Amino acid sequence: MSGPLVSIIIPFYNDGYVNQAVASALSQTYPNIEVLVVDDGSTANQHLLDPYRSRIHYLGKANGGTASALNHGIRMSRGEYIAWLSSDDLFYPHKVAGQLGHMLTRGALISATDFDLIGAGGELLKPQLAVKFHSAGAFLRAFHTFCPINGCTVMMHRSVVGRVGWFNEGLRYTQDYDYWMRTIFAGFDFHFVHSPLTAYRWHGNSGTSRYLDQVNAEFGVVHNGYAHELDRLIARVGG
Repeated sequence: MSGPLVSIIIPFYNDGYVNQAVASALSQTYPNIEVLVVDDGSTANQHLLDPYRSRIHYLGKANGGTASALNHGIRMSRGEYIAWLSSDDLFYPHKVAGQLGHMLTRGALISATDFDLIGAGGELLKPQLAVKFHSAGAFLRAFHTFCPINGCTVMMHRSVVGRVGWFNEGLRYTQDYDYWMRTIFAGFDFHFVHSPLTAYRWHGNSGTSRYLDQVNAEFGVVHNGYAHELDRLIARVGG
């Protein structure tokens, strides 16, 4: 197959939407992909994967959280490029082709895209929800108040992991926020693809909605650890 191999990693823990996520990954128009489903010690809904077992790499492990599942998937993957898909979200069919094409054209090693917000039943709630920034400085300043990057829109070259390292397995909710800051501090330029290529599902059972207080508390701890370094970078970049 032409083009670099792209590994799509789907961490999974008891999620009833996982079959939809897997189906969306397997429906990519870009042909050279591998799909790795990392079962993080699930006790339910594994049967939803049965129709896809012959087309995915199913990796089981003891429960350790999203960061540990992502790290395991990355270690076991073979792709030159890596994409993360949450088990309750969806990739649109042209996601990999569109994002990879953007990155190859511009020499980007990591990028994020716009995304649509969908509800529990897949209904469109808000289109193109990603926050857009007029400058690099505005993008960096956003990290002081929220995570401006939706992790399931990110694609990165394997060399990013080689320089930045692994997701922090001590973080249960903000491993992505932590990782994107470490990536920026390592000197990588985050590109943004303006097309909505992912559907992010908001539902009452999602971890973000169920554990919002814990998410916010952990965010504060991570932010405080990086605030001074972030300010120094903002001062250098300006804008």
